[in-house]
Amino acid sequence: MGVFQIKNIKNNKVLIDHSIDMESKWNRHKMELKFGNHRNRSFQKDWNEYGEENFVFEVLSELIKSEEENINYNKKLKTLQNMLIEELDIESIYK
Repeated sequence: MGVFQIKNIKNNKVLIDHSIDMESKWNRHKMELKFGNHRNRSFQKDWNEYGEENFVFEVLSELIKSEEENINYNKKLKTLQNMLIEELDIESIYK
């Protein structure tokens, strides 16, 4: 589980997201994009224009499962995602 980015290598714009299962989430993004119905219209437009081969999936940070019970991992991942966006000072992000 962790925070990842999908980077457009043509214009360096990135989509930052998080998931308990990053591979499944990446596959979901790809499927939505391939069917032309991704919720982020700007991201979809660039995918259509540049093609799948110009987008890369990169893990930014991983979160290790704790032995503690009752941990809200989605909340922790969202916080980590927001911290990374600030820390990396990304200039061009799909919003």
